[in-house]
Amino acid sequence: MPRLAIYQPDIPQNTGTMLRLAACLGVPVELIEPAAFDVSDRNLRRSGMDYLHRAAIARHISWRAFEAWRQEAGGRLVLATTKGAIPYADFAYRPDDIILVGRESAGVPEEVHQSADARVIVPMQAGLRSLNVAVTAAMILGEALRQTQSFPPIALPNPEA
Repeated sequence: MPRLAIYQPDIPQNTGTMLRLAACLGVPVELIEPAAFDVSDRNLRRSGMDYLHRAAIARHISWRAFEAWRQEAGGRLVLATTKGAIPYADFAYRPDDIILVGRESAGVPEEVHQSADARVIVPMQAGLRSLNVAVTAAMILGEALRQTQSFPPIALPNPEA
């Protein structure tokens, strides 16, 4: 199953939204620190609501720590970036992919760009900079899950409950 990696987030509400997304879809999250806020911050909990305990989150103390983990665990790093070369829906995802989103304020540094196995972009109207990082994560993760047939089964309500 594809994973979501969040690089040094700086807006707790966006991070909480992505953690809620991951919890609902059963997608593991790699949180690459340092974050610009305390990850136990009440804003993060408010955005993630009561879903945070359902999110499988692995914290990495730095980019280098994450890269060491990735080299051992394997997995292709797919960077979501406005400098991407391939529209995200045209990319062929694999179950071991790690979808990486950058900081809301600055994206990712060149070192991270160089480490990416692929760079994908969300096509947008000319003259517009970028989408919200949580929206971008949802779009790309949704396509990756669709292609790899990794969506969780639909939970139908119990009519007897």
